Amino acid sequence: MDFEMLMQELEALGKERTKKTYISNGAHEPLFGVATGAMKPLAKKIKKNQPLAERLYATGNYDAMYFAGIIADPTLMNEADFERWIDAAYFYMLSDYVVAVTLAETSIAQDVADKWMTSGEDLKMSAGWSCYCWLLGNRKDSEFSSSKLVNMLDQVKDTIHHAPDRTKSAMNNFVYTVGISYVPLHEKAVEIAQKIGPIEIKRDKKKSTILHASENIQKEMDKGRLGFKRKYVRC
Repeated sequence: MDFEMLMQELEALGKERTKKTYISNGAHEPLFGVATGAMKPLAKKIKKNQPLAERLYATGNYDAMYFAGIIADPTLMNEADFERWIDAAYFYMLSDYVVAVTLAETSIAQDVADKWMTSGEDLKMSAGWSCYCWLLGNRKDSEFSSSKLVNMLDQVKDTIHHAPDRTKSAMNNFVYTVGISYVPLHEKAVEIAQKIGPIEIKRDKKKSTILHASENIQKEMDKGRLGFKRKYVRC
C-alpha cells in the first residue's frame, strides 16, 4: 500500500466523535479521528515499514503520526531520528504514546530518555519518564541499574510537585510502574508513592485530575499483578 492510498484509508476510518475526543485532549488539525483499534487491520497488512512511517509522521496529521508509530521499525532509527520525532510531537499522546513507545524498543532507549528528562521541556521530559515506564513494563529487571532507579525515585519525590503537568503525570506513572513491574524496588516505590501523595493535574476548561500512585499500586497488588511484564511494548 502506498502513501496516498494509506492516507485515504485512514481518512475513511475517521469518526467525528473520535476527532472531537482527540481535540479535547490536545490534538489539532489536521486529523481524521481514527480509533486506535480501527488501525490494527491496516497495521497487519503493512507490518513494519520505516520509509512509509517517516512520510506519515512528517504530515503533521495526528492519525498519520500515530499510525507511523505502529508501523515504524525502531531498529532503523537513530538518536537524530528520535530527536526529530519528539520535536514534532506537539501533545502528550504523541510524545508519550508514539515517540516514547517506539524509543522503548531500541538499544539506545535509556540514553536518549535520560537526556530528555533533563531537557527542561515538558513533553520531552514526559517522554523520557514515559519511556522508562514502557521499558520497565516489558524488559527483564536485570537490564536496569537498581541504584539508578532509586535515584530516579528520589528525584520524583523531590521535584514532582513543582514539575510541569505532563511531566508530573509521567513521573507519577513511573513510581507506579516501578512499584508493580520492578520487583526489587517494590517497597521503595510504595514508600515514595506514599510520600508524594495525591498529584493534581490541571486541565484546560476541565476539572483537575487527581493521581494516586499509592492507591493504584495497591489495586494492582490486590489483583496479584506484582512483577507484571508486557510481552510486547507496542500492541
